[in-house]
Amino acid sequence: MKEAILALAKAAILAALGQPVHFDLEKLLTQYPALKEKGAAFVTINKGAQHRLRGCIGSLQAFRPLYEDVIHNAKAAALEDPRFHPLRPEELGDITVEVSVLSEPKPLAYENIEDLKRKVRPGIDGVVLQLGNRRATYLPQVWEQLPDFESFFASLCQKAGLPGNCLASHPQIEVYQVTKYSE
Repeated sequence: MKEAILALAKAAILAALGQPVHFDLEKLLTQYPALKEKGAAFVTINKGAQHRLRGCIGSLQAFRPLYEDVIHNAKAAALEDPRFHPLRPEELGDITVEVSVLSEPKPLAYENIEDLKRKVRPGIDGVVLQLGNRRATYLPQVWEQLPDFESFFASLCQKAGLPGNCLASHPQIEVYQVTKYSE
């Protein structure tokens, strides 16, 4: 499945950049019928030996077939991530692709920050934080860059456009896990 999902994402990126694509989607779907089931995925594009983030777009909820979600989010990660200029064809030789297939996010009840700290599993749980109409998520892989609870949640609060200490306002928290496929 790993090779199939990565090939699908890479073909979508090539197509988005107007590059030649030799990819048999029907054959892939025949070989891997699970790709036709509803699924949610994030596609991350990294650049260079340091694997610097170059684009990351995804879906939190499964609302279309997984293969369609991977295609859509791969194209969006390449061209529409508002943090970056669109990917250029000359960058293709210097990128790696990662696809994270998400489980369904589940609400995580917690009493206070210490209780949340006990319940969230660094490196395992992806987190969705929502307060009012502000919402952000970090995939479980982000724990690799922000390994301690305080820095992870301060950054996630800021990503949502909230103060870094937004946990004091008791935001809604959902957690999910991923199956990660990377080059």
